[in-house]
Formats: sequence, C-alpha cells, structure tokens
Amino acid sequence: MKKTNSLLAITLSIIFTLLITGCSKTQPSQDIKKANSVTLTVSAAASLKDSMEEIKKIYASEKPNVSITYNFGASGSLQQQIEQGAPADIFISAATKQMKALQEKGLIINETKKDLLENKVVLITSKDKSDIKDFTDLANEKVKKVALGEPKSVPVGQYSQEVLTKLNILEKVQSKAVFAKDVKEVLTWVETGNVDAGIVYETDAKVSQKVNIVAPAPDNSHSPIIYPAAAIKASKNVDEAKEFINFLSSDKAKEAFEKYGFHVIKK
Repeated sequence: MKKTNSLLAITLSIIFTLLITGCSKTQPSQDIKKANSVTLTVSAAASLKDSMEEIKKIYASEKPNVSITYNFGASGSLQQQIEQGAPADIFISAATKQMKALQEKGLIINETKKDLLENKVVLITSKDKSDIKDFTDLANEKVKKVALGEPKSVPVGQYSQEVLTKLNILEKVQSKAVFAKDVKEVLTWVETGNVDAGIVYETDAKVSQKVNIVAPAPDNSHSPIIYPAAAIKASKNVDEAKEFINFLSSDKAKEAFEKYGFHVIKK
C-alpha cells in the first residue's frame, strides 16, 4: 500500500513538473509576441483613402505584428490636430505647405521626411451634365454652384484657387462657390448633383463611376501637387513609423498607388 502511494506521489510530482515547465516555455513566447505588437496611427490626406486602405492589407502580410489605424481628413485639419497634440505616428499631406508648418514647429523627425507622390487637378461634372466643357465655363451665368475645397485647410482648394486666378475667373467663381471640408466631399456633391461642377484630384475622379472628367487644369496653372510623408517626433513607435514610410516607396506600394492614378516620385 505504501509502495503504491509512493509511486502515485512520484507520478503526480512528475506531471506537475512537466506542466510548470510547459507553461514557463509557452508564456514568454506569448509575452514576446504581445510586446512586439504595435499600432501605428497614420494621419493622411483624404485623397489617399482608397490607395492607403489597399496598402494596409499588403503591409499586414509583410508585418503581421504592426496594425495600421488611419485618420483621413483635410491636410490642414490634420496639421492642426497634430499641433494640438493629437496622437499620430505618421503624417502624409496632400501639399508641402502643411508639412512645412509642422517642420518649422519641430514636430516631425526631419530625416524621415520624404516626397512620395504627385497628383493632378481636374474639373468634373455629374454624368448627366454636358454644358460645361472647360474651366472657363465656370464663369458662365448658367453655372450656379461650384464645389471647391476650403482653401485655408484643404490643399485641393488651394490648387483650385490658383487655377481660377491664373484663368482670371476667380472672382466670378467665388460668388457661386460651395466650400467642402475635404476633396471627398467635393466629389460627393458633384456625384449627387447638388452642384453643377467641382474641382478635385484626378485620382478621386477616376475612382468614381458617377462623374465625368471635363478637363485637366492647364499646365503651369498651379503649384506642383506633392504628397510628403514624415514620422511625428512625439511618436512612441519611431522605428516602426520609419519602416512604414520606407515601405510606401517600395514596388508593392507603388503598384497600389499607380492603380489609383498617383504618380510615384522616383528616388
């Protein structure tokens, strides 16, 4: 009886030891995986939404431990959010102006700043609109409402203003302008027929089945449309932010950007 009890005690002791050893081997690996998991917050211009959502899926297969959270909006609004301390690891603007403002305030990591993309400005109407054929038609009395981005905070609004100034029709168009919070809103207003026409990026117009591209902005009628990216100095994930910015210049990211009509700037 004593021998049986002794064997039972030894057996239980061995099982207990194996369980403890097993747990000690699995737990650290789980902890390491959890520790290596990072979420990057990317504040990006609204015009990048479609391409960046696709890039997010591609990056997830490359870096499964890195999750990407986007904050899309007008570049000027995103700039102000970052200035006010909103959490962000990366900023991608639709113009150099907003990035320069953050750089001057010491809010980005200068060596991470990179010009990624170029875009074009186009005039659009809804599919059933046929009496507008050029930018100069916007000054016509028959045109009652024109959707534009808010020039103070929306880069496409700034570019639009430059084009209209160059064509000497700014004053006439401003009297009928309806200002949107970002380029996607301009596109929506045109799609729904709430306005007669709008000025958007070529990339936004190309993803819509409900608008016509009437005309591209004339050459040299506006500043170059450059999309810069940079890591935010306050980021707690600087290394991962740098890796993601570098990935945006990779062949895989380039393919996604070009699919939506962007021109990738060669380095």
